Amino acid sequence: MPLVSVVMPVYNSAATLGAAVRSVLSQTHSDLELLVTDDKSSDDSMDLLMDFARQDERVKPESAPEQGGAGRARNLAITRARGDYVAFLDSDDMWLPEKAERQIAFAAEGDAPLTFTSYFKMDADYAGESTDFVPNGRVVSAREHVDYQAMLVRDYIGALTAMYDRNVLGTRLMPEMRKRQDYALWLSIMRDGADARGLAEPLAVYRAHQAGSLSSNKLSLIPYNWELYREHEGLSVPRATRALAGAAWQSLRNSRI
Repeated sequence: MPLVSVVMPVYNSAATLGAAVRSVLSQTHSDLELLVTDDKSSDDSMDLLMDFARQDERVKPESAPEQGGAGRARNLAITRARGDYVAFLDSDDMWLPEKAERQIAFAAEGDAPLTFTSYFKMDADYAGESTDFVPNGRVVSAREHVDYQAMLVRDYIGALTAMYDRNVLGTRLMPEMRKRQDYALWLSIMRDGADARGLAEPLAVYRAHQAGSLSSNKLSLIPYNWELYREHEGLSVPRATRALAGAAWQSLRNSRI
């Protein structure tokens, strides 16, 4: 069976970390490693991780040498990956039990080096486990196919569902950005010629944290999107402006649905 390297950044996540880790360890595809980087947490996160590691050798936690944010923590985990596939899960989200198995089969059948799936969106205070999850939240549906041009306007890939094939793409790291690192990684993969394919079945659970209004959250991302377009994608000012305008229109349109 192919080995899946699951990348998880952790920072003060003791309240949700257990459910996230157990959702990986309970996968029907058991050939995996959980590569966790603790970004200098001040709570009990690292102690919990060490307990999991003592119980299951697939859990491989390490502490970051210094606090560097989620992107750097993910990269530290990616550099340790031995798997055929690299997948991502944050410490406050969960996978459903058949996620890895179904997504590996989907990637193999479609010859797709970058895949993602639909997922459930729940309130932040959802306290269930993936093994007893009742599908009762909003489903964020995966688009069947996404290319580079479409992704410039909107990030269609939920990071908790993303998986790439290391045998095809090699080891791909995230740019050192404060935000939008995952978006930048998907764009860099597509810019090099690989499209992404989405599996319609919802196979993960995302906890939605409401920090301010939807509109203010979207507006706060504008400077990070601009940095992404200009510095990482190398777009001209006119092209970056068009992409930014398209992204703003998509956000406004989606907020009305």
